[in-house]
Amino acid sequence: QEQLVESGGGLVQAGGSLRLSCVASRRTFTTYPIGWFRQAPGKEREFVAAIRASDSSTLYIDSVKGRFTISRDNAKNTVYLQMTGLKPEDTGVYYCAAKTTGTLLLLSLWGYEYWGQGTQVTVSS
Repeated sequence: QEQLVESGGGLVQAGGSLRLSCVASRRTFTTYPIGWFRQAPGKEREFVAAIRASDSSTLYIDSVKGRFTISRDNAKNTVYLQMTGLKPEDTGVYYCAAKTTGTLLLLSLWGYEYWGQGTQVTVSS
């Protein structure tokens, strides 16, 4: 079972920024698309953004476009989620995951098999 490790969460005021990191094994990082997801209290986990390993193409949900940026650091086997202009509705546990079924980026959790343990992001108003 592949493991991914997230870090970088915390408490920030509305309008602030955070950068989340997701470290994967070399094999996972170079083979699979990596996605970021979040889960707010009492809500289902939702897709936030993803990046493909082959060409670094990206996909975002509409609510974070222009505010969040997903990127890869090949030397560090790390995928980042740079979050700016944070809003209280961005609060939740953020997870990264590797998509082992297919490489097409979709606005869903489908195909993501390997998950990290999550990191808490809290945005105060």
